[in-house]
Amino acid sequence: MVTSINMTTLRILLSLFLLGTVQAQLSSNYYAKTCPKALFTIKSAVHKAVAAEHRMGASLLRLHFHDCFVNGCDASVLLNDTSTFTGEQTAGANAGSLRGFTAIDSIKSQVESVCPGVVSCADILAVAARDSVVVLGGPTWNVLLGRRDSTAASLSTANADIPSPNMDLSGLLSSFSKKGLTAKEMVALAGAHTIGQARCVVFRNRVYNESNVDASFVSSVKSNCPNTGGDNNLTPLDSSTPVEFDNGYFKDLVNNKGLMHSDQQLFNNGSTDSQVTTYTKDPSSFNRDFARAMVKMGNLSPLTGTRGEIRTNCWKTN
Repeated sequence: MVTSINMTTLRILLSLFLLGTVQAQLSSNYYAKTCPKALFTIKSAVHKAVAAEHRMGASLLRLHFHDCFVNGCDASVLLNDTSTFTGEQTAGANAGSLRGFTAIDSIKSQVESVCPGVVSCADILAVAARDSVVVLGGPTWNVLLGRRDSTAASLSTANADIPSPNMDLSGLLSSFSKKGLTAKEMVALAGAHTIGQARCVVFRNRVYNESNVDASFVSSVKSNCPNTGGDNNLTPLDSSTPVEFDNGYFKDLVNNKGLMHSDQQLFNNGSTDSQVTTYTKDPSSFNRDFARAMVKMGNLSPLTGTRGEIRTNCWKTN
């Protein structure tokens, strides 16, 4: 009979094996011979897109995150609805707010012009996320490549798996844990909110009904988010440096200026308070942890080998 201790050991060994298998299949120099201009092409296109609209950097980063949290990093989030499936773009966390699709289509077109049928949309999302962070002043990391694109998407899975802005800390911890991400990695990844904006409808309840929020901050936010109407009015997630990738988001949290309910949950007399405090005092530790967490998240259940396909157009299957 196998003891419980042995079963636990077997599970750990299996998870390590699977992680090693993923990393063996993905490689930072995957396109070195098949498309040597791929990374430069993506970088140039991202820089141009962000220069035209700084918010696009946050949008491209968010696309990668919302892709990876639903069945892994396979570009399923980019697929439009078809007669055989309803995709992820109308999921609760995506509808009316997920953007950057046109930018990704432009990048894909440029990559296709230098090496047709080689670079996946999933890899473009991963690289564009990294390049967006870098161009806005954040850290860099080696993106492991070799993902392939899914041939289907799932609205129900997106609704179930993507964390909600209304979640309490326990829900957030559970949501990230299901993806194999630790509490520390969750806090680091939440730091992506140091760039980007949120719609009034997403944070209205917090600023009108919650008490753990700075009074002056509430007044400034309410001016652009009325109690009724103005659902799509935008407010920066980082109140001080919204277009710079820095630790301003965490400084907001310790001052009770988290814009969304889920933001402030990271600093609300809970288990993640100390990590937030560390990041306010040591931005280099945030940059390091964020980069590491992005690599780990980018490796969630990729399609490799002969699974999936390399889409010609990111919004539809071949």
